[in-house]
Amino acid sequence: MQSLGHTRTAHRANHFLHTPDAFVRAPWPGMKNATAIVHAAPAIGARFTQYTAEFAPAGELPAAQHQRFVYVLDGEIEAAGVTLRPGGFAYLPPSVSAIASPQGGRAAIIEKPYIALDGVAPSSSFTGHENAIVPQPLMGDPDLEVRSLIPAHPAFDFAVNTMTFLPGAALQMVEAHVMEHGLLFLEGGGIYRLGDAWYPVTQGDFIYMAPYCPQWFGALGKTPAKYLIYKDWNRA
Repeated sequence: MQSLGHTRTAHRANHFLHTPDAFVRAPWPGMKNATAIVHAAPAIGARFTQYTAEFAPAGELPAAQHQRFVYVLDGEIEAAGVTLRPGGFAYLPPSVSAIASPQGGRAAIIEKPYIALDGVAPSSSFTGHENAIVPQPLMGDPDLEVRSLIPAHPAFDFAVNTMTFLPGAALQMVEAHVMEHGLLFLEGGGIYRLGDAWYPVTQGDFIYMAPYCPQWFGALGKTPAKYLIYKDWNRA
């Protein structure tokens, strides 16, 4: 049955909630046996591009002009010479290598022009798995775990974390800062405040937050809520 014009997707001046009922799939330039759901891009004012790549068997994505971060959602993805499975990730410098999925899979992909810093050498590619990273409590709260997937080093001009909230856990403050965010819900859900609006959010939803957008999240339900979050940092 048609939704008769209803969607949870919302686009405001300083944020964008992108829900699966409004996703549009289209090939990304150079893709083979794959499509992309573009969530954030310069067209919305973002200084990065984030999309979900969906690979059929023998799917490929060419090397990117910009640096790229890959987080596997389903199936298997080959990047930087390593086969990555769900929870696996890779950082790829500009024009380093293509991404492939011989058997099919899905991945969250972030691309951003690299901003060089005097006296700091850019990083080479690396891979890892979220489960190998020791979680840290956010602001001392053991019910809110943060795993940093990119080292906190000046060589990197952005960060990617996963954040896991136990049922009932919430951010301790409403944040408003110079950094922009791209956020993909991986598990569970809750209520997100963006600007002056409040949204129910759940697995599969994406949120773009512009700089200085007031933001807050509280987890609801009987299972943990978890999201993958990007932010730009380490540069003026």
